[in-house]
Amino acid sequence: MLSSRAIAQAARVSAPRASMAPRIAIRSYAQAASEASTKPPLAMYGVDGTYASALWTASAKTSTIDATAAAIEKLNQTFEKDPKLELVLNAPTLSSSDKTQIITELLKSTGAKDGVLKGFLQTLADNNRLGVLKAVCENYRQLMGAYKGEIELVVTSAAPLDAKVLRQLEGSISKSQYVGSGKKLKVVPKVNPEIKGGLIVEIGDRTIDLSVASKMAKMNKLLTDTL
Repeated sequence: MLSSRAIAQAARVSAPRASMAPRIAIRSYAQAASEASTKPPLAMYGVDGTYASALWTASAKTSTIDATAAAIEKLNQTFEKDPKLELVLNAPTLSSSDKTQIITELLKSTGAKDGVLKGFLQTLADNNRLGVLKAVCENYRQLMGAYKGEIELVVTSAAPLDAKVLRQLEGSISKSQYVGSGKKLKVVPKVNPEIKGGLIVEIGDRTIDLSVASKMAKMNKLLTDTL
């Protein structure tokens, strides 16, 4: 006769193991869903794109996407008000105390004190990458737009444009093929005196350069090639 131990062992071996599979599958699906929910909604490239994507992922994991977006928007406004800020952040002679003071001032301008943004700024400082912060903020704005189903229309002019002109541009381009069905157009005006006049319009991966500076460059090239 078989011993009770042998019977118990045989029962364990012959028992169906399918019950374990659902738990593994559920765990895999949950993990995949979690990864998908923290994945940036738009592919970003370059050093600034990599940092922007990392900031998005960190914000998504801590459920602070909107709060981070609000702080980033304030940083964008700070860069627009103070063009010299980018030069300061790119200075190669910044000491550790300089960087600490800069981070404190940047956080003060956003109203944020602790959390993801503070850690992110510290990471940039530790890696000597504070100089890419402006580009990171612009990229995060794009990520937020894609997250909301928006398409950015960046309009650069030599001087601030009248609100009526911006509305006309928005109305014209929102009806074009560049804005997909169900998408919302978001107009982002920028000022760059170096273009001399005219406009530079950017939407998606398309750029329409109607600036005076561009026309002057083309004219100079034509004269150079001719002469």
